[in-house]
Amino acid sequence: MDNLAYNLDCFTVEKSGVTRLTLTDFRNYQFLRINTGTESVVITGDNGAGKTNILEAISFLTPGRGLRSARLADIKRIDIKKNNDFNPSVCWAVAAKVAKGDDCFDITTAVEPCLKEVRDDEDGNRSFERRIVKIDGNKISSQAELGNYISAIWLTPQMDRLFRGGSQPRRSFLDRLVYDFDMEHAKRISSFDHLYKEWFRLLKDGKHDNFWLSGLEENMASIGVAIAAARREQIARLNTFIEHEPDDVFPSVRLELDGTIEKLLDSMPAIEAEDHYRELLKKMRRNVLYNDTVDGINRTDFKVYYRKKGMPADLCSTGEQKSLLISIILAQSKCQSLYKGFTPIMLLDEVVAHLDDIKREALIAKIKDLNVQAWITSTNADLFESLRGHARFLQIDNNQLFEE
Repeated sequence: MDNLAYNLDCFTVEKSGVTRLTLTDFRNYQFLRINTGTESVVITGDNGAGKTNILEAISFLTPGRGLRSARLADIKRIDIKKNNDFNPSVCWAVAAKVAKGDDCFDITTAVEPCLKEVRDDEDGNRSFERRIVKIDGNKISSQAELGNYISAIWLTPQMDRLFRGGSQPRRSFLDRLVYDFDMEHAKRISSFDHLYKEWFRLLKDGKHDNFWLSGLEENMASIGVAIAAARREQIARLNTFIEHEPDDVFPSVRLELDGTIEKLLDSMPAIEAEDHYRELLKKMRRNVLYNDTVDGINRTDFKVYYRKKGMPADLCSTGEQKSLLISIILAQSKCQSLYKGFTPIMLLDEVVAHLDDIKREALIAKIKDLNVQAWITSTNADLFESLRGHARFLQIDNNQLFEE
């Protein structure tokens, strides 16, 4: 954080929040409107009632594919009258009025169908969909611009398994943390993925044009090192912040990166790291042919340690892993508030699972202290009784919301 003090009280931090949310043909909702202030919102209802869908809609007000990483076509409302199949004429939309301090913005994101003539096996027309975003009625060219108006941090039950299994989910989680501080990071990730797939396809197809491959490797090395540098900066930022802001309830964490390119940057300037990465890609052309591992920024792992125990997160208990995740989310929220000057929105889906009463109440206290707007789902409103007076309590029944 570069000599930045760590006490939120020392800075002017504007509170942000969604004050009106409108869903159209989104998941199970044909139409839903929620009017609120910038206070937190607790949404209760039976499992499968559509609580998470509301949080997912808010997550689509930020860059990326939302908290479920869903395909656009999978989000539109199921047409019950047509044998539970998707109606191709239905296109979903999310509209919100977002407050940031004294300012207010209208943000709309929607999917619209497009028809494009493509050459395929049957020489037919294939339909596809694209997402558009408007701010105050003006279409923006890049989703990255959303970061100037709103940001969201989320925790879902699926993330309880983040520290077990492959590295890809952890890498995606880390990159989402970076997005909030470096709005070009998502574009770099997308560009690298596109280049990598093209490079991989050429090699698999036996098209070993050295000039073509070298051009791709040049771009991959340049973008890849920029991605690695952004990840390193975010890890350093959060580690420094966590050391200065120890928590008395949730465990202190230590964050590390386990990646070849990130480690290169520990010992050399970026321009030299690019040269090494480019040569590494050239050497690994053979790996593609023999289905061996291709090393690089797309293999980096995000490591989390329980600092007090010196234990990696994957060896911790389920409850400890949940607490470690909450520690990261809280640190990101505080850090971001200082860096951007406005609070992120917290999306907490069934967040109290695996938390005891002490940690649940501690989390509620943190939400109040941070002065963030939190959207919380649960099957039991009583668990959040201490938020009464600080949050609206809504209940879902038959795709409708009712004040508790």
